[in-house]
This record gives sequence, structure tokens and C-alpha cells, in this order.
Amino acid sequence: MRLRRPVARKLSVLAVSAAVVSVGAAAPPAAQRTAGEKVPVAVGYGGAVSSVDADASAAGIEVLRKGGNAVDAAVATAAALGVTEPYSAGVGGGGYFVYYDAKSRTVHTIDGRETAPLSADQNLFTENGKPLAFADAVTSGLSVGTPGTPATWATALSHWGSRKLGTVLRPAERLARDGFTVDSTFRSQTAANETRFRSFPDTAELFLPGGALPVVGSTFKNPDLARTYEELGRKGVDALYRGDLGRDVVATVNKPPVDPASGWNARPGRLTTADLAAYRAKLQAPTRTNYRGLDVYSIAPSSSGGTTVGEALNILERTDLSRASEAQYLHRYIEASRISFADRGRWVGDPAFEDVPTRELLSQRYADSRACLIKDDAVLTSPLAPGDPRHPAACAGPGTAAPTTYEGENTTHLTVADKWGNVVAYTLTIEQTGGSGITVPGRGFLLNNELTDFSFAPANPAVHDPNLPGPGKRPRSSISPTIVLDRHGRPVVALGSPGGSTIITTVLQVLTEFLDRGLPLVDAIATPRASQRNAAQTELEPGLYDSPLRAQLEGIGHSFKLNPEIGAATGVQRLADGRWLAAAETVRRGGGSAQVVRPAR
Repeated sequence: MRLRRPVARKLSVLAVSAAVVSVGAAAPPAAQRTAGEKVPVAVGYGGAVSSVDADASAAGIEVLRKGGNAVDAAVATAAALGVTEPYSAGVGGGGYFVYYDAKSRTVHTIDGRETAPLSADQNLFTENGKPLAFADAVTSGLSVGTPGTPATWATALSHWGSRKLGTVLRPAERLARDGFTVDSTFRSQTAANETRFRSFPDTAELFLPGGALPVVGSTFKNPDLARTYEELGRKGVDALYRGDLGRDVVATVNKPPVDPASGWNARPGRLTTADLAAYRAKLQAPTRTNYRGLDVYSIAPSSSGGTTVGEALNILERTDLSRASEAQYLHRYIEASRISFADRGRWVGDPAFEDVPTRELLSQRYADSRACLIKDDAVLTSPLAPGDPRHPAACAGPGTAAPTTYEGENTTHLTVADKWGNVVAYTLTIEQTGGSGITVPGRGFLLNNELTDFSFAPANPAVHDPNLPGPGKRPRSSISPTIVLDRHGRPVVALGSPGGSTIITTVLQVLTEFLDRGLPLVDAIATPRASQRNAAQTELEPGLYDSPLRAQLEGIGHSFKLNPEIGAATGVQRLADGRWLAAAETVRRGGGSAQVVRPAR
């Protein structure tokens, strides 16, 4: 696909001027970079890795240089993020893995979402007949789902990898043992969790060394996690699902090791060894949407990412966004997001429990029936009622809206490509920053709080909620790892982002900025973001909130509130000459790290 020339921009990212590197520029050669330096864009040969962290990207590059493929490198990068981004991802969490196989030109996915205990029912978060306060549920054993990340790694490697788990875990094991350099993001995330971390002696001992916040520039080591990785590499993931590691997790969940002096009521969970033994990472077909002659692949439910991004793209299909003004483009993008989120809330849940109309949600016929709601001179009112994808009615009238549940924002995403042309987009998480706040004693990792992604109680008893807890059920997610192929089945771009429910809008905006507006990938990632999720107000980053565009959009009825930072995307792009371009954030989350095996000079 030939992309149009970039649209001129005068907006700043996060309200500060941030120079971004153009599509043709390469990262400085490795010899010219200092250890741990983050570069937001790199171009070259032999494969590429993009993540939020330089050490994690380097782990993936190390595996690629030793002959591993994109799947091997993705697992290595993910494991390293478990060391350097322990508040976002790790052994105690889950995620969604999207893989493009260059030989067959096909896309495959793994649902590695955490599951509720087999004993759970829709009253999981109800106490004395009332839903628990969110803060009480988060920092508790009740919030912990059966981890899916190790099973995801094992499943991906067994089906598409070329290296054993122990081999690809070695860079992360070494990083955990030898340590990494603390940056301001790591310190600030620790500070934000300091109070609840102090409630759990094992968490405080690990993340508050010597009883204090880690110092920027110091070396942070996690020997317990190094030993955990070594055990997983030696014994396989059955160490978690059927072994001593799993028994330690269950004991921790069911009797959280809280400091009695803290006064915190760390409610016990219900996880059992039977829950761990029953867990499976699910191989499943991706979602597929045709957009501008391209095939957009993503993850199907239990995540709502693929259906919601896909529906929004279908709604936008009839509009030439390349010719729209900046205000017109943002208006259309915001309204398409609003509509697709209205449908997400009503229809998407775990398909093992819910009748999810995935095919119908992604039909152009349904999108057209919803797109006619959008007017150029007026704004839809939120919360907007859902449509019925099985019986599309053009511009359907009022109904009862479904709520958007809260999702933690501190997930992480990585994107990898190899010299054979294989591509991985992988988003992994422990839910919000710091997960449940509970560290498994002697194991070096935090447990997730993913079960708080369930609805705690029906928002409206008259409307079915597909996201209530259930036995072994996966809570709905917004994770949206995405791979775009051209009409010949070759990769154009792959990307994803963290950010809770803002993941969907971030991926949608980056895709349309790149595919429609003609921005280079790193610029599409860096541009200021807007996020509308069927709410009364649309969230804007400072670069948009403080711009003249805000007043233009308010003039037709939009209402906005400030969000300092939305998402932290990464991506890779296949260039026409066969080189890979890796792109990451320039500013958000302290900037990301794009690396290639052999940089182009």
C-alpha cells in the first residue's frame, strides 16, 4: 500500500514540543548508544523489536541475533518486561498474543486471559448484599485470576517457536539476577503504590529496598524472579499449573500475607490448585476486518479489542478521512468510538459463557446502520444505547445503554518481526499499576487483579450484562494487538498499546493516523490522543486540550476533560525495500525503545 504524504501538524505531545524522527531515519548504531538508551524509531534488517523498555527490547534482539524467530523473541521480550515493568506484566498475569506466519500468510491468536476460580459466581465481589468498593476489591485475593502468561508462552513456543522456553528466558533471568537501572517512571510508579505495598511485607521488601523508594540511577535486582525463571525454564510451565510454584500462588491468594499492623483487610481469594490445573491458553481464530483494501486482524472475545476497533473502522470506511480537516477527522473518529463502545458494553463477554455476535458486530451492514447516526454538525449523546447487530436497524432510536467497566491502565505491549517476515503483536498485563499489590513470597512477582475487570453487579437488572463473573470465566478486556496485511497477505504494520479501555481508542487512532492521514508510524504513535468510550466527555491529552481544535469541536457540541497521558503504543512496519521499521513512544511512559538487528545507516 502506498501511503499519502504526512499531514502537517502543529500540535505538541503532552503539551510539550517533542521532536519525532521521520520514517526514513534510522536509530544510531549500537556502538554509538549508551546502555539502556531509548530510541523511539529504528530501521534495518534481520528483524525488529519495539517495547516500552530498552532492556526488554534488547532481550528480544539478542534472541533474534542468535537465530530465534519472532515468537521466540516475543517471549524473551515479555519475560524481560516482567523484570523491568513488574507493575505492568509478569508471571502472575495474562494477555493476548497475535502471530503472523509469513510462510502461510495466515494470522493466529492466543487468548491467555486470566480466569475466575471455578467456584466463582456473579456475587464474587458482593459483600453483605452490596458490591464491594473498587479499592477494597483490587488489593485482595478476590481480585486474582488464574495466571495465563506462562501458558501463553508455552503455547506460542510449542506451535510456532524454534527455541525452548529455558533458552528464551535466559536474557530475562540474567536481567533479574544482575539488575537494571531504575528510571523516573519506575520510581514514580512505586511511589504511587507505596502505601498499599507497605501493607504486604514481601512486596515492601522487594520494591521498597531498605524501606525506601528505589533511587533513580540505582540498580534494581530481583534474585527471586531469576530463580522463578530458571525453574520455569527447567521444569516447564507445569511448575506453575501443577507444581510447587502454583501451590505458592494458591497459598498467597487464599491467605494474603498482609502486615497486621497495616490495618488492611486483604480479603482472601478462592483460587485452588484445581483452577491452575484446569487452565488453558486458547488458540482461536482472529477477528478480521477489511479496511481501505487492507485486512486488519486482531484478537477475538474474550477481549473486546478486535470487535470494537473493527466495528469503528467499518463505521469510518465510508468517509474519506484523508481529505477531512483535522477537526472533521477527530469528530468522525470520536463518534465512531462512541458508537462501537456502546455496542461493546452490551454484546461482548467471554464466548464460553455468552452468545457473542462477533461476526455480526464486524459486518459492514451493521456498521452502516450505525454510521448513519453520525452528523457533521452535531454530537451524539452518551451514554448511547447499543444497536442489535443480528437485526440491524438504520439509525436505531433510544434504548438502554450498557456501562463501560473500569480497567486498569498499566498494561504493556510489544511488537516483534524477524528476518523471515513473521510478526508478533503481544499485549500482556497484571491489570492496573502494581496489580493486586500482593507478591508471592520468595517468587519475585506480583499477582494480577484482573478479576476486577468484571462488572461487580448488573448496572441495570433489565439489561443483560455479559461481563458478570462466573466459574472459570474470563473477564472482558480491551486489549487490541493488531496486525494489518495488504491484499497479497503481506504485513503492512503491527501495533498495540496499554491503557485499559483506552487501548481500543489508541489503536484506532494510530491506525487511522497512519493509514488514512499518512503520518509516519512513529508520528502516528506520538500525536496527541483523544479517547471517547461512550461517556459524557471525551478525554484529551494536553496537546489537543490546549489547542484551537478543542474550541472548534466544542462548537458543535463536544465536551472534553483532560487526561495527562493515554496509552504507550509500539509497532513495526514492513518497508517497501524489505527493511523493518520499529517505532515506539517519544514521550509517554518515559519513551519507548525501538531496536533492529542490523541498523540501516
